[in-house]
Amino acid sequence: MVLSDFHVHTCFCDGKDTPEDIVLAALSKGMKKLGFSGHAYVSFDEGANMSPEATKNYKAEINRLKEKYSGQIKIFLGTEQDYYSDFYPEGYDYVIGSVHYVEHEGKYIAIDHTVGHFENLIKEFGGDVYAVAEKYFSTVADVVNKTGAKIIGHFDLLSKFNDGNKYFDEENPRYLNAAFGAVDSLLKTGRPFEINTGAISRGYKKFPYPSKKILEYIAAHNGSVILSSDAHNKENLMYRFQECEALADSLGLKIVEL
Repeated sequence: MVLSDFHVHTCFCDGKDTPEDIVLAALSKGMKKLGFSGHAYVSFDEGANMSPEATKNYKAEINRLKEKYSGQIKIFLGTEQDYYSDFYPEGYDYVIGSVHYVEHEGKYIAIDHTVGHFENLIKEFGGDVYAVAEKYFSTVADVVNKTGAKIIGHFDLLSKFNDGNKYFDEENPRYLNAAFGAVDSLLKTGRPFEINTGAISRGYKKFPYPSKKILEYIAAHNGSVILSSDAHNKENLMYRFQECEALADSLGLKIVEL
């Protein structure tokens, strides 16, 4: 049984709880490892991300908790570094590399903030949602190179609002070709892909990131995965990990930890 979670957000960014409250919840769940992953600063979208000052305070607090709870749980200081984050990550135990925006004609448009943002993104590409997917996945393909990530975050985040294929067919050849091309590039880095349950816990999806079709492709090419809750509150630590373990096992996917 996996008793670790490395994608966890706190009140230092867009999470609800303090880091110490999350540590206490992790201990109550019998967790062995806990990794904090505050959103790195992005100058053009400061709402959900840590400011430079908050980043300093965040690092100090996680390091304090490392010492305080040493011997009870292994705590990691991490960050979720967006492809377009302003500062290269330093002083962290690990980095999650993610893409939350698509750049188009000098504008950075969020893909996961709201349905309205996502629909605006499609309009910016003349209504061609598969062109959006191609641009998104070509960026994701470079995320490890750009961020130095040890973990590939929510690979197909583009599907957040697409439950039931509301906006596009996730088995359309253009979509899958773009996704598989990015997988091929990232497999060369040896980094694990998240099986991320964050959109399920928040009511957007019924299946984790990435889709089963993409997970099957990762499995067929000997990729590995790491389980992530993307928790924004303490209640969602290790959210539905047992189901994800069973899914990975059924596909022959190797689950790794830090």
